[in-house]
Amino acid sequence: MKYFLSTFSAAFICITGCAEQIETEVPLSVPEGSDVEMELVTSDVVVGWGMAFLPDGSLLVTERSGELFHVKEGKGSKVAGLPEIRAGGQGGLLDVILHPNYEETGWIYFSYSSPEGAQPGSNTAIMRAKLEDGRLVEQETVYKATPNSERGHHFGSRMAFDEEGMLYFSIGDRGDRDVNPQDITRDGGKIYRIHDDGTIPEDNPFVDEDGAKKAIFSYGHRNPQGMAIHPETGEVWIHEHGPRGGDEINIVKKGANYGWPVVTYGINYSGTSITDKTSMPGMEAPFFFWVPSIAPSGMAFVTSDRYPQWKGSLLVGALRFAYLERLEIEDGEVVKREKLLDGQGRLRDVRQGPDGYLYVSLEGRGIYRILPE
Repeated sequence: MKYFLSTFSAAFICITGCAEQIETEVPLSVPEGSDVEMELVTSDVVVGWGMAFLPDGSLLVTERSGELFHVKEGKGSKVAGLPEIRAGGQGGLLDVILHPNYEETGWIYFSYSSPEGAQPGSNTAIMRAKLEDGRLVEQETVYKATPNSERGHHFGSRMAFDEEGMLYFSIGDRGDRDVNPQDITRDGGKIYRIHDDGTIPEDNPFVDEDGAKKAIFSYGHRNPQGMAIHPETGEVWIHEHGPRGGDEINIVKKGANYGWPVVTYGINYSGTSITDKTSMPGMEAPFFFWVPSIAPSGMAFVTSDRYPQWKGSLLVGALRFAYLERLEIEDGEVVKREKLLDGQGRLRDVRQGPDGYLYVSLEGRGIYRILPE
């Protein structure tokens, strides 16, 4: 069974008129002894949204305010030549990743809130470029969501390349939950799959659907801000923000509907009900969910031998409670949750570097390396 929900225990009731919420069943534990030690890499980045490691050991870090930093030996220098970015709310310069054959191609991919288009506001764009002498050159837009919106939230924006070299990325519902997520003719509330140059794979699920956005791979998502490739299965895993409760981990399947907002474990921020349904035929159940919400951010599988006790775990940042969550998975279920870096700050991203170390971005503090015990 691919999803986690074995019994409906530990429920609680909200204010009058609110639907019953099912609380996450696996308790959150705190490791015995001292907390994990960290080593500062750089404090030059204020809100490091995404990180990518270059072959020379240096680091690219996006700053949500609209700046890209190249970090060498602890010093972050600003990269020139960025496109026009409409930073504000949850928008700005967001994720950054390298082409899987970066040393041959030189392509760097980044996501951002772009004002390009006829409508006012912005929407998520994916661009690739090359880094030469501290400047981005040969810029190419490989996807731009439409229409623009004046709303400042739910841009999604995480990216990952699969083992076949396909680029997956997320775009949130842009705050228009009643229209975008369930409509495949509209951008928003989707996971997308394209070739590295932006062309559409012939086997994408909706290429033959009239009016459909051909890049869509799955739909019915709210705001996916975590994405990672499973190191053994090659599956694309995501996490996404729920409303008040109902943050989810999902394993992305071709053409699948993940239900938002028709089904959810969350409620409105006001405490009122969105729906009384947590499942429906034809809609994918989450692999795991959080109630109450942790506001998940960043996502990485631990494969490094530097952390033998964590190997095989999934790491997810918890913006709301300022910690790093470690999830142990056995036989397709989460069997343990552990709180790390408690109180160190709002953790925006977590990545495993090519050197085997884990790196985290803490808002207002910078980039840190997690030291093995």
